[in-house]
Amino acid sequence: MRRIGRGRVARRIGVGALLAATVLLASGAAYEAIARRDAATAFPPPGKLADIGGRRIHIDCRGDGSPTVILEAGADTSGSTLWYPVMQAVSQTTRICSYDRAGLMWSDPGPLPRDGEAIVADLQKALAATNEHGPYVMVGASLGGPLAMLYTKHHPADVAGVVLVDSAHPDQIARLEDASGVVDDPAPFLFRAIANVAWTGLPRLLLPAPELPELPDRVAAEVAAYQSPSLRAALDEAVAMPAIFQQAGTFRDLGSRPLAVLSHGKQWQDYSADQQAVAGMGREQFERHEAAWAKMQDEQTAWSRDSTHQTLRDSSHVVQLERPDAIIAAIAEVVAKVRQAGRE
Repeated sequence: MRRIGRGRVARRIGVGALLAATVLLASGAAYEAIARRDAATAFPPPGKLADIGGRRIHIDCRGDGSPTVILEAGADTSGSTLWYPVMQAVSQTTRICSYDRAGLMWSDPGPLPRDGEAIVADLQKALAATNEHGPYVMVGASLGGPLAMLYTKHHPADVAGVVLVDSAHPDQIARLEDASGVVDDPAPFLFRAIANVAWTGLPRLLLPAPELPELPDRVAAEVAAYQSPSLRAALDEAVAMPAIFQQAGTFRDLGSRPLAVLSHGKQWQDYSADQQAVAGMGREQFERHEAAWAKMQDEQTAWSRDSTHQTLRDSSHVVQLERPDAIIAAIAEVVAKVRQAGRE
């Protein structure tokens, strides 16, 4: 009888724990759903939601003139928002568009895999749906660089110039790992775990709000509000990153199209101790990593017969926030060359 009594107690405890967990998950899911609804109300999309066939891509185009500048963001949850300073300045001199890839910020999720071919197809459909026309100057930051190159491969007649902003290189995963000895995993376990539980509200509760003092308060608030729902799409892109690099690596010749390459050049001693710890490298590893990165940046400069290359000693990888003036100048340089050649 004693054993039976203990068994009943254990079952009751188990059922109680299960019920408590169910209530917590349901409460968390409800909290997240309400937060997403509130974000949509408080922060509507600044651009248009282009219907590309049963789902929508957010695209924000401003200004007038030709060529039209197309901004391709890097790999994170913030999508088009980091381009804000560049958008504001360049829209005064020519047409410029930024957009959010599928599932990021205001854009609807897209089918898997989120590789380069899928992303380029979405962008082309969004441009067509909003009646945007080439010639384009493609501007890609980080992961956006290979995507800009892949768009040029598929739509060569539409692309008149390119700007690569500390762009990823198609061969970088293996080459950076060889240089530093640190495994370059685009989708580490912790990232996967956080993204997979975004629906429970836990990431919204636990993740700190992004620190973006370079952006207006409202834009920074948009990034924070949409961070949680964008995690899944950011993970899907990270998982597809090797495929994106492989696809983009099949095109490395821009011919005579003007190309401007901007590279970060911040030194080890200029990073804070916290930033050095996050990098997961010692100084010697970091310097080998940076030397390999610099070599790949030089290689990208050689992809055009009309190219320039500037290394920004006071910027880390997020050049859009730390040196938007350099990006604005590089875009102006390429736009001027396109106009002088009569390609606009």
